Amino acid sequence: MTTTARPTTTTRSSGDPTRNNARAAGIFYLITFAASLPAYALIQAAVNPDLTVAAGHDNQLLTAGLLDFVNALAAVGSAVALYPVLKRQNQSLALGLVTSRLVEASIIMTGVVSLLAVVTLNQEVTGVTGSTQALVAVRDWTFLFGPGFMASFNAVLLGTLMYQSRLVPRIIPTLGLIGAPLLIAANVATLFGHNEQTSGVTMLATLPVACWELSLGIWMTFKGFRRQLS
Repeated sequence: MTTTARPTTTTRSSGDPTRNNARAAGIFYLITFAASLPAYALIQAAVNPDLTVAAGHDNQLLTAGLLDFVNALAAVGSAVALYPVLKRQNQSLALGLVTSRLVEASIIMTGVVSLLAVVTLNQEVTGVTGSTQALVAVRDWTFLFGPGFMASFNAVLLGTLMYQSRLVPRIIPTLGLIGAPLLIAANVATLFGHNEQTSGVTMLATLPVACWELSLGIWMTFKGFRRQLS
């Protein structure tokens, strides 16, 4: 009697209901890049090294705040889109990812509100340099704990799920699992004053996690999830 070998792994067809989840999650991940990178550039251009805000940059801060707001919403959206699929792999980790993304979004929104408060003070109050510096400092700390620490935790949670389930090629979550401890170490060094958030060391430590999120977003948007055939 002859037997036919069964394929082990294949890409989900467009008719599979998880395809919509994958596409939505991928698009949300790409939106976070499209929103966060310009926001970061605008803030860097508007804020001086002494944490004062250069004159005439209110519109830049408003735009950056709006972009970071979109970034926060997209971060939560990606986790919500993934949850129905990931809970079949490990419900605890899947719920942890949603919670982690919510915490990250909350921290980002704290930074957004701080930036908008700076704009209000600049427009309506004079002689409040100290107050604006304090608000800019708050935003800097939210940047460390939001896109910094929380991105590392997200990489551990989602990277573990993706690696174990093989929903995407394992090289993709491997980038996140390698990059997460590097970024955590760089952020801890920043927390205790041994490193700057914008230093070359931090940027280098951020690169693997950034590549993980970007490649994951592209794969899920255009390829979808993979599955084991029974």
